[in-house]
Amino acid sequence: PRIPGGGAGPTQRASPTERSSRSAPLSNCAFGAKRTRRVKVARTRLRASVYFIYFFFRYHLTRLFENDRHFSHLSALEKEMAFRTEMGLYYSYFKTIIEAPTFLNGLHHVMNDGLTEYPLVINTLKRFNLYPEVVLASWYRTYSGTMGLLGIPTKMCWSINRGEGLSPVESCEGMGDPAYFYVAFVFLLNGSCRVYGLWLYCVANGDLHDAISLLLCGPQSTRVMWTPPLRESFSYPFLVLQMLLLTYILRTREPGKKAMVALGLSNVFFMLPWQFAQFVLLTQVASLFACYILGYLNPVKMQSLLVTHMISLGVCFVLMFGNSMLLTSFYASSLVSIWGIIALRHRFAGVFSTGLVLWVMQGLAWVASTVAFKFVASKVFGSSDDAHISSLIKSKFTSYKDFDTMMYTCAAEFDFMEVEVKWGVEIMVFYCVLCALFLKLVYHSLQLIAFAVLAVLIMRLKLFLTPHMCIMASLVCSRQLFGWIGEKLKLQLVAFAILALMAVQGVSNLQNQWGIIGEFSNLPQEQLLEWIKANTKPSAVFAGAMPTMASVKLSAGRPIVNHPHYEDAGLRERTKMVYAMYSRKPAEVVKRNLQNLQVDFFILEDSWCTRRSRPGCSMPEIWDLGDQENAGKIPLCTILSRDSQPHFKTVFQNTVYKVLKVPKASKVTR
Repeated sequence: PRIPGGGAGPTQRASPTERSSRSAPLSNCAFGAKRTRRVKVARTRLRASVYFIYFFFRYHLTRLFENDRHFSHLSALEKEMAFRTEMGLYYSYFKTIIEAPTFLNGLHHVMNDGLTEYPLVINTLKRFNLYPEVVLASWYRTYSGTMGLLGIPTKMCWSINRGEGLSPVESCEGMGDPAYFYVAFVFLLNGSCRVYGLWLYCVANGDLHDAISLLLCGPQSTRVMWTPPLRESFSYPFLVLQMLLLTYILRTREPGKKAMVALGLSNVFFMLPWQFAQFVLLTQVASLFACYILGYLNPVKMQSLLVTHMISLGVCFVLMFGNSMLLTSFYASSLVSIWGIIALRHRFAGVFSTGLVLWVMQGLAWVASTVAFKFVASKVFGSSDDAHISSLIKSKFTSYKDFDTMMYTCAAEFDFMEVEVKWGVEIMVFYCVLCALFLKLVYHSLQLIAFAVLAVLIMRLKLFLTPHMCIMASLVCSRQLFGWIGEKLKLQLVAFAILALMAVQGVSNLQNQWGIIGEFSNLPQEQLLEWIKANTKPSAVFAGAMPTMASVKLSAGRPIVNHPHYEDAGLRERTKMVYAMYSRKPAEVVKRNLQNLQVDFFILEDSWCTRRSRPGCSMPEIWDLGDQENAGKIPLCTILSRDSQPHFKTVFQNTVYKVLKVPKASKVTR
């Protein structure tokens, strides 16, 4: 046996006097006390670092948002216009609830909405993942009511002189202002969950390298500072916590029920705000299944994880009022197929030889059964809402094009990721990732590959790739993996050197972002919305470009027939009928379509007729894909921009917008 302090061998005994003079227990106590003090000091410094990074990250997001729009000095209408396209649509339901006589009355309006897809009445809470707006609206009503009872002012308002012959506007700042309240909580959520979640990753892996890397990566890690109301702003922070819990479960030999319950709850909080979350969880389940196939994850733990995912999916299905997209997703089908493969693992092992052949056959069985289950589920539920996702993926690998896929791929955020590698942040982070890949960090390595594939196919999904690269990069601080570098000081010097190299480009990124100074102004749209509120009935129905329709519903409160949430098959057909205005079809056909939709006014925008992000991406060119019989004709929008007669009547016009009155369909009499 090893003798502490190099003393006598096991057969040599010390006298009682010698034992008491050595005072071994007292020395150990003193050493333990010193070690405890060092641990406390280290934890205090770590907490201080985390607090600093949290407040700096939150300040960073808030400052970028304020610099970009000068949000604090905008009127209520300008703040609403600043929430363009989907953002305005989501925020409109928050506004509906806080302006209703009671919270329950507002919730009823949201769940029985007749304005968003007139004349249909839909449950927007089910369709648009609006739980964040419901929660924030309840908090706002509680906060405003409490402060009102206590007589405490919640906002400060002043008159803003806009110059250039424009009338002054009232601008309010403070938590009593609805838009200010909404945005503040988005940044609070992202600042806390992102930084603290990633910090816990770093504690598990070794240091704060990850959080600093995330901050230096800047715009590659998030876009919440530009688009606060988007679903990912509410959803992604919970993915950070979910993956943290998953990491703990994978590293624990026998995780308890509490860990599994926490994982399930984080799944629910991740899926409820965002319809795309199921695709991310699909990549996670696939990565876990690959770990199982390679032998890094035992069947019992894998099945426990599958049960947790299934239960959380079922909870979301109930909370989303039976949204069929959840059960007809590839994610749900994958859970069932993997469960079946694990249940039949002994038969697979009996039929196929162990090793590569068994791995390949299990993988092929997973792919085939997932597609089969997905097809059957779609037929059973009669759902085709996510059919455009399959078409979008198909268009990425083939020359396939149709109207719906072009509506996505012509937008830069849905195109392939741009080919640019800055030698600073990106190369250094990538280098650290490669180091981690060779050290058998199996699940996170596979998940990183999955996120990389998503980001390459759809640039918008870099929000998953970059933070995960930073998590992997933080492993450079782990003594368990990089202890071969030498003593702790040497490892810290290596990590500091890498951060210093990253900071060269990272600080430049921050300076470039902080240098963006703008002020939101959209006078043409303001004129349009003011005209609508003053000159049309509250029941007047509008159609037009999807982003503009969101603003019409939000700020004018008028019924619309189409909107930016493109995830419903019926809505895609309605939008296609509306967008025929930008095709080469005859005016009579387009007028009949609008009359069938009971549209009273169409908002025509010349930019949608002429805008072309790249060859083949103007609206007339997109229409040419499925409307060959009218190819070569002058687009209808060009004709109507010159003269709307005799099919329509122009009732409002400015430099950007032209409002066409749609005549009522004549009744056929016998």
